[in-house]
Amino acid sequence: MRAHTVRRPSSTIAAPPAGLRASLWRLAEALATPLVPADYLDLFDPLREGADLRGRIVDVVHETEDSATLTIQPGRGWRGHVPGQYIRIGIDVGGVRNWRAYSVTSPPHPPSARGRKDDAAITITVKAIEDGVVSNHIVRNVEPGALVMLDQATGEFTLPETAPTKVLFITAGSGITPVVGMLRSRPDLTDVTHVHCAPTAAGVIFAAELRGYGDSGRTNYIERHDDEHGMLELADLDELVPDWRERAAWVCGPTGLLDAAEAHWAAHGLSDRLTVERFRPTIIEPGEGGAIQFLGMGTSNASVMVDADGATPILDAGEDAGLLLPSGCRMGICMGCIVTMRQGAVRDLRTGEITTAEPGDNLPIQTCVNAVAGSCELEL
Repeated sequence: MRAHTVRRPSSTIAAPPAGLRASLWRLAEALATPLVPADYLDLFDPLREGADLRGRIVDVVHETEDSATLTIQPGRGWRGHVPGQYIRIGIDVGGVRNWRAYSVTSPPHPPSARGRKDDAAITITVKAIEDGVVSNHIVRNVEPGALVMLDQATGEFTLPETAPTKVLFITAGSGITPVVGMLRSRPDLTDVTHVHCAPTAAGVIFAAELRGYGDSGRTNYIERHDDEHGMLELADLDELVPDWRERAAWVCGPTGLLDAAEAHWAAHGLSDRLTVERFRPTIIEPGEGGAIQFLGMGTSNASVMVDADGATPILDAGEDAGLLLPSGCRMGICMGCIVTMRQGAVRDLRTGEITTAEPGDNLPIQTCVNAVAGSCELEL
């Protein structure tokens, strides 16, 4: 028996009108509450275009006993970086999302490579500090495959497009990270003196690479160890780097070093030749309930303080105090209640997840689904 093939006339199925598509999407959102369809897409492709910027850790290499380099594949929204800039990463430790800033140590990728899985990986190097919840977690516990939240690269600790004729780098401890990114990326640096300090010889991050630059003549590399040479005194520069006054200087390290550098260069009338990099210490301690400071209220931009418990949405707490706050669906869907958290900690009432922000972080949060967790400062 011969098989018969039934041929059906070809047809094109028209896409639903824009209005209908929007209605279907809203229906999907309602059915997915308290999640939204984008949340399900994130489960399958968290690095997709249009998602919140995330990164996947693809490799962890220990540089010293207390430091590690993470290779991170950023999502497709990654816009690249300039050598010397830093990124903030959001990482969950014990159910609390913490944000920390780390310099990018890898060279920039060309725009054509950004967002491609094999070509756009970046690296950061983290040094575990005493009592540092996040840094110790990263160095001791993080493994390939973990996801982290990312912000775009930022920072002014960068070199000009045209390299200075003579450069001086002074770094200490993990302050080496932005400078190693510059050295890896800028072959046009032809006259570089680099003074690097560490507690011990074994504690020098990127030791082989830095010493290699010195041995090859790429830099005039001077390495000092606190246990052998004592703490660096900037007055010693006259002996260590006799022409330091002629050099454009970049200094990164502990606050004491940065303060001393600023005072030293200012005393010699050379402040315009100095660039320093500072990272803020974490000061946020999440808790149960607390004070909410609302900034920018009314035409006078007044500040209003409201006390709230840890179970009341920030939106409700503000309205109960007589404040007029932006709102919408009150279910965490429409994003009509988003404000900026300048600093503090909040808890997502749907998931229990705590998000913290250090001064100047400026994180968007939804007031209808978050409660204060300790204290927070919000800008409307």
